[in-house]
Amino acid sequence: MSTSPDAPVPTGPPAPTDSPAPARRDAEATRAAILRAARHLLARQAHADITLKAVAERAGVSAPLVLKYFGNKDALFARVMSFQEDADALLDAPLERLGRHMVRHVLVSQRERGADPLLRIAFAPLHGDHGDVLRANFRVQVTERLAERLTGAHRGVRAELAVAALLGLGVMFGIARGSELRATPVDEVADRYGPTIQAHLEGGAADGGPGGAADCRG
Repeated sequence: MSTSPDAPVPTGPPAPTDSPAPARRDAEATRAAILRAARHLLARQAHADITLKAVAERAGVSAPLVLKYFGNKDALFARVMSFQEDADALLDAPLERLGRHMVRHVLVSQRERGADPLLRIAFAPLHGDHGDVLRANFRVQVTERLAERLTGAHRGVRAELAVAALLGLGVMFGIARGSELRATPVDEVADRYGPTIQAHLEGGAADGGPGGAADCRG
């Protein structure tokens, strides 16, 4: 039914809007910036030498805002030293396509986010006891989790070799900054290097992989 021009204008409370959504996005962006800053510093300084003020300055926020989102330095670096979320994304593909996916994920993470999902393990020697935490998290959350997805023999060493090859890629791209690698399209690198990773994931004849006894049943 239409309303006449002389109808009274409603004076009740305004209808709800979706205005909290941008605030949520801003909060997520701020958390991500703080975590990136903490990761950057963790790869360059000993844990004991990193201050919340330095993290805040690199993230472009105030130190109280870091405390608001993470509580304290230990809580912040517990997040930074965990590989759980990174492993979720790194291993998010069927096993038969996992090698290529892992290569692509490492390169896209470096190019678009400036952060490698695995490379901070290389700086564990900087961090004393915290380095032991970093190593333990890496073992449980990355290599052992990957090994659990594999079949056949020698799953542990195959998982570690696959991850070692990925770390080498991350070092060449992000630290050595190989000019040819960085100039090559991501998908081309994934096509070239993915089979190297996949070979470790699938194993050889001695591991029960392609060509092994498990594949000879008629």
